[in-house]
Amino acid sequence: MADSPLDRRGFFAQGFRQLVSKAAEVVGSRVSGGEHIRPPGAITEAAFLGACTRCGECVKACPVNAITLLSTDYGFASGTPVLRLDTQACAMCVDVSCARSCPTDALELPGSWRDVRIARITIDADRCVTWRDVSCGVCARVCPAGEDALRIDADGHPVLGAACTGCGSCINACITTPSSMLHSPLGGY
Repeated sequence: MADSPLDRRGFFAQGFRQLVSKAAEVVGSRVSGGEHIRPPGAITEAAFLGACTRCGECVKACPVNAITLLSTDYGFASGTPVLRLDTQACAMCVDVSCARSCPTDALELPGSWRDVRIARITIDADRCVTWRDVSCGVCARVCPAGEDALRIDADGHPVLGAACTGCGSCINACITTPSSMLHSPLGGY
């Protein structure tokens, strides 16, 4: 049975959309100087770079000064907002003031914090004292998202859950130096 012209058109249109999306991902990472941890509500990197006017309103609106602007070393991404979670965690403020202050659609106001993913958090078991039979749990106690995001298991080890927003509170609270809680950009370029 032969394909109808509409099916072929749809097939090629879908392929073209996938090709453009992949190209935007590759170009986005190259022109931005790498992967970055963006403020809550950030759209995909390629779209973010196009939408962000580098106005700095999100930086001014952040109540804990967690947002900084990239320096000129970052090419096309220079002047865009990032989070340095190893220096200052996102406070997960109730009104998401950074996204609310954005005059463009670079930062979208999320429906709730359950919809937000800022960064990917992982645990370095080689650094974490709980794997050396030392009781701790500081990371879980400071987690603003609660036990669904970070809890202590029956063996006393921290366990990350699906509700982790990647805010960085655990990174800054960790008693080891360097922190046993690691962060990385979500990717998706």
